[in-house]
Amino acid sequence: MLFTYNRYHRAVFLGVSNEITGSLSTQVDKVDDYFHLREENRRVHRMNDSLMNLLPSNFSSPDTTSKLVTDSLQINDSTKQTQRYIWREAKVVYNSVNFDQNYIQLNRGSKQGISDNMAVLNSDGAIIGLVVNVSPSFSQVMTLLHTKSRIPATIKHFNVNGTVEWDTKDPRFVLLKGISRDVQVKKGDSVLTSPYSYNFPPGYLVGRVAAIETDRTSGFYLLKVATSVNFSSVQQAFVVENIQREEQLKLDEETKRKIEQQKK
Repeated sequence: MLFTYNRYHRAVFLGVSNEITGSLSTQVDKVDDYFHLREENRRVHRMNDSLMNLLPSNFSSPDTTSKLVTDSLQINDSTKQTQRYIWREAKVVYNSVNFDQNYIQLNRGSKQGISDNMAVLNSDGAIIGLVVNVSPSFSQVMTLLHTKSRIPATIKHFNVNGTVEWDTKDPRFVLLKGISRDVQVKKGDSVLTSPYSYNFPPGYLVGRVAAIETDRTSGFYLLKVATSVNFSSVQQAFVVENIQREEQLKLDEETKRKIEQQKK
C-alpha cells in the first residue's frame, strides 16, 4: 500500500529495484561474456589462420625470364604464383619448460594433415619449434627449449646465417651461434628464421639479441637471444607445412648420389 498509493515512495522503490536488477544483469552479462570468450578466441584464431594462408610470403613466383615450351600445351599465364606454405591452427594441450628437453603437444594430428618436420609458430608468428611425432589426433612439438633443437636463423638486415640452440640455463633465452664478429650486431636486433631451411618459412621472428659475447672455442659471436614466445604461457599455435619440402629433399639426395657415382 505504501508503494502503491504514495508517488514519492513508489519512485524511490522503482529506482532501487531498477538499480538492483541492472546490477544483476551486468554481472550475468559478464559471466556470459566469460563463457563465450573461449569460443570467440577460437573464431578469431580461425580467421587469422585463413589470413596467414594469404600472405605473399607463402607463395613463390616462377622465373619469368625463361619461356616454358611444351609439345601440346600452351602456357599463357607465366606469372601465376604457386603456394609454398600452408598454415593450420592448433591449440596447446600440454607444455613443459623445466627440463633439458621440452615439448608441447597440440590438439591436431595426422587426421588434420599434420606430419613430422612441420614448423610451429605462435599466434603472433614467432617460432615455437618443430613437429617430431604425430598420432591421429595430436602432435608432439620439440620446442626451442630442447638440447637437440637446431634452428637456422639470420639477423635482420644482415646477410649472415647461424644456428639457434638452447643451453638449458633459462627458458627465456636461446643462443645464436655461427655469426662472424665482423657483423655489426647490436642489442635489440631481430633474429629471424633463415631462408635456407626446408622446414621453417623465412623471415619469422625467433627473438631479439639480449647480450653479445664471444665463443672462445670458435671466435664467432655467442649471442644471447630473448625468445619472442613466452613458453610458460603459450596457448595457441599455427602448424606450417612447406608443400615443396619433399621435392627439395629428393633433389638434395639425388644430387648427393649423382656426385658419388661420378667419383667412381
